[in-house]
Amino acid sequence: MITKDHVAQTIDHAVLKPQYTDADLESHARMCINNKVFSMCVKPCHVKKAKELLAGSGVKTSCVLSFPHGADTIPVKRIQAKDAIDSGVDEIDMVMNIGKFLGGEYDYIVEEIKAITDISQRNRVLVKVILESGFLDARQVAEACELVVQGGADFVKTSTGFGPGGATREAVEVMVKTVGDRAKVKASGGIRTPEEAAAFLEMGAARLGVGSTEDLLAGFKK
Repeated sequence: MITKDHVAQTIDHAVLKPQYTDADLESHARMCINNKVFSMCVKPCHVKKAKELLAGSGVKTSCVLSFPHGADTIPVKRIQAKDAIDSGVDEIDMVMNIGKFLGGEYDYIVEEIKAITDISQRNRVLVKVILESGFLDARQVAEACELVVQGGADFVKTSTGFGPGGATREAVEVMVKTVGDRAKVKASGGIRTPEEAAAFLEMGAARLGVGSTEDLLAGFKK
């Protein structure tokens, strides 16, 4: 049986809305600490503050990169990764260049992922690659997963939460089957209930991206 504590320890709590202020960050950090989630995922400008707020709590700091469209150039993505690492981030969730992928530029995708994993691995920072699976069919999800593995990333992730749809069972099933033990899977986008969270974990997802963490975990009492 999947418990509330088990689910909490798989959650990257998302604090990514454009209107969020430092005051919002503080309240979300308290919630993350109280609920013992795995990490708080923030915008790049909030990495240093999040690291301070979460110090000593056991909750890690993660951040997004090239969010939400993935359209920054490779040199810019590399600079963003270095800045986040210098600010103390523990994990990076980068958005794959979706247009380049859909245009068949697979070498470009591997190159941009390697640009981030090279610097991240030297600093023991995990990298998750967001596919924005709502734009992709099952075959494309599998192809993208293979590129993520070639690029050396630690996780393949479904969605930003800002694109079409969110995590689906169909996409996660393909992702888990494709990467096997070569990478882990993060289901993210639209996960709001204990039942949805448990379903993705039972399918083989290792991490969940959740924005409504407090409500989701409170659902275990009902």
